[in-house]
Amino acid sequence: RVFLRAVNQFTAVLNCCFLDQTNFELQLWNNYFHLAVAFLTHESLQLETFSQAKRSKIIKKYGDMRKEIGFKIRDMWYNLGPHKIKFIPAMVGPILEVTLVPEPELRKATIPIFFDMMQCEFNFSGNRNFHMFENELITKLDQEVEGGRGDEQYKILLEKLLLEHCRKHKYLSASGEVFALLVSSLLENLLDYRTIMH
Repeated sequence: RVFLRAVNQFTAVLNCCFLDQTNFELQLWNNYFHLAVAFLTHESLQLETFSQAKRSKIIKKYGDMRKEIGFKIRDMWYNLGPHKIKFIPAMVGPILEVTLVPEPELRKATIPIFFDMMQCEFNFSGNRNFHMFENELITKLDQEVEGGRGDEQYKILLEKLLLEHCRKHKYLSASGEVFALLVSSLLENLLDYRTIMH
């Protein structure tokens, strides 16, 4: 809880002093995201690994701190505005780690960041595509699922949210839909493969 308060202080300082064009500090923002993700994915906060009694006790006293920090990560990402392109593809892996935490509200809040990354690369890379994002997500997804993360619910939600966002977009509807279905089928294969291996 103390640590979470400290991270919230950093959030306020970054937003007020290091976000505008003249004072933007790439390394500081990068450190912030990595710190917040490390906090969110820390083993002592993974409530589903505890007994029901311990979980209830922690939730009653502190709530699920992963949600609180996860929503902060989401808000900070959207605050970046035009600076976002500087974090693609480097932030794809850390954001993927956040979305893989098995907490439904956290997943719903953070998976749309992927669409925002696609849109951002499409608009600012000059190539009118999102290949950097695409390659990075596929690579990192492979590593994470092999490492034991991800589940059927994640696959369903990822496909649903990506398709919803892509279909509403004028330029990304076709390529976005192809990508969403590709990632979904890849994830299905990875999960099946993992099951067989075990």
